[in-house]
Amino acid sequence: MARTPKKAAEAVPLTPNRERPPEPQRYQASKEELLGFYRQMLLIRRFEERAGQLYGLGFIGGFCHLYIGQEAVAVGLQSAMEVGKDSVITGYRDHGHMLAYGIDPKVIMAELTGRAAGISKGKGGSMHMFSVEHGFYGGHGIVGAQVSLGTGLAFKHQYSADGGVCLSYFGDGAANQGQVYESFNMAELWKLPVIYAIENNHYAMGTSVERSASEPEFYRRGESFRIPGIQVDGMDVLAVRGAAQVALDWTRAGKGPIILELKTYRYRGHSMSDPAKYRTREEVQSYRENQDPIQRAEKELVAMGVAEEELKAIDKEIKDIVVEAAKFAEEAPEPEAAELYTDVLVENY
Repeated sequence: MARTPKKAAEAVPLTPNRERPPEPQRYQASKEELLGFYRQMLLIRRFEERAGQLYGLGFIGGFCHLYIGQEAVAVGLQSAMEVGKDSVITGYRDHGHMLAYGIDPKVIMAELTGRAAGISKGKGGSMHMFSVEHGFYGGHGIVGAQVSLGTGLAFKHQYSADGGVCLSYFGDGAANQGQVYESFNMAELWKLPVIYAIENNHYAMGTSVERSASEPEFYRRGESFRIPGIQVDGMDVLAVRGAAQVALDWTRAGKGPIILELKTYRYRGHSMSDPAKYRTREEVQSYRENQDPIQRAEKELVAMGVAEEELKAIDKEIKDIVVEAAKFAEEAPEPEAAELYTDVLVENY
């Protein structure tokens, strides 16, 4: 006996209607604010250039991942954060993030050179810097580990009701790690105050996004978890600052996590040991000439009436700060041998 087919149900959209964050607007910075952003980006650029030189001279050992080209991301995002209230966690390309949080260049450079005066007593080196005082929780060498840890920091903010937000950075390569999606699921279920900032510099070590990602639009990676995403020009510090405000407003309002994909570019290889033969010189030069975040800020400042002599004076001042930081690091003593056994555990057991 033939069955009577059931009446077709009305079509239901696969994605339920839900609130989404507003489209971010480019931040309208005053001349003084943009000068501040410019100084911070220039400090990161000159610091990293000097770090590359020290690595070549043998003062820095191990791995060293430079942030040259990506300065607008850290400065644009972290200029909106509240030091001491919010928390930041990132991967191993971490020098720029520390500088953007106002940490002394001397103790960062001393850490790079493995000195006792370093921010982590010379034990962390380039990849594992830490500052509880600033709410900066690393510097992590395990790809994607900071995403789960950052989700935990967000839970801490929620649990203690301190009003803080965690900014958790990771790259396009780490975006394919399984633990990232476990973290997304938990963060949305519990509406945790976390901003997942994906620094898409187009190359996961030496593999292009086109070859490694079936969904190269990383801001969409949270859709199956109902986490909204925003794609941002990561080479424009004011575009990043505007997106940071939207993300912070979203998370502080108790609406849960949000993803920011920052389209950026690194001028150097993955690390100092990487010759970067997987891309052309013409590609790198095109970014330097047409999209450099510092040059873009310079042009806007000149349009605001800032004289080129003032910009040159700022550059000289920044160079002097970096030279002094390098001198401090080169002359600082190495840790005592007994330090090898300290800071292993939080308490004695």
